[in-house]
Amino acid sequence: MKQAAQSVVIWFVGISLTILLFFIMALVSILLFPFDRKRKIAHAQCFWWTDAVTALNPYWDVKVEGLDNIDHSKAYVVVSNHQSLADIILMYKTRMQFKWIAKESLFKIPILGWNMRLAKHIRLRRGEFSSIKKVYREAAEWLRSGVSVVFFPEGTRSNDLSLGEFQNGAFKLAIKEKVPILPILIQGTRDAIPKGSWRFTTKISCLIKVLPPIDTTRYISADYSRLRDLTREQLCSN
Repeated sequence: MKQAAQSVVIWFVGISLTILLFFIMALVSILLFPFDRKRKIAHAQCFWWTDAVTALNPYWDVKVEGLDNIDHSKAYVVVSNHQSLADIILMYKTRMQFKWIAKESLFKIPILGWNMRLAKHIRLRRGEFSSIKKVYREAAEWLRSGVSVVFFPEGTRSNDLSLGEFQNGAFKLAIKEKVPILPILIQGTRDAIPKGSWRFTTKISCLIKVLPPIDTTRYISADYSRLRDLTREQLCSN
């Protein structure tokens, strides 16, 4: 009974905070539109949101490591493993300015999708070649404007603790645009959001670990697989 009551409160608070985030982001976007075309100030509202959501969930113990590996004056191709939707919540703890590449269905979710639209994240229609080309064109434009782009190169959430095979796009883009790869390891989120139930029943430890960036200036286009394998190796070895 206690767990059920706690779970109701957690969901209510989390949804309420996300609704509040939407209204604040919308207000900031409207008022500062001429001065914040990249939506950096709107994006920064997610920083207090992630702190509040994680602090108010008694089942989550979240640790962040390696923030000193981030140079906030640089844009990165951020490469991370992917275990659950909770990864999105934790990524904001890096305090980085970034754009997600996210499947179109997420943009259709009430409140969450509205926030993603306001922040100008990048929409991907899976299976459409024209959409994939558009995604990489948008990602390159953001990188050139000094905003990082986040990739989950496994392509989907992993079903276990192992790291899936990486797709090549993020690494080809990083080489082409000559921006560093920033590997970020996320652990413990696979069970952070209950599957098949609305109840939180297990206390979990989550870790977001920012690894040292990988310089891409010495790579040529044909080296993308070497860069991909190096990045995957670094994530696997931590």
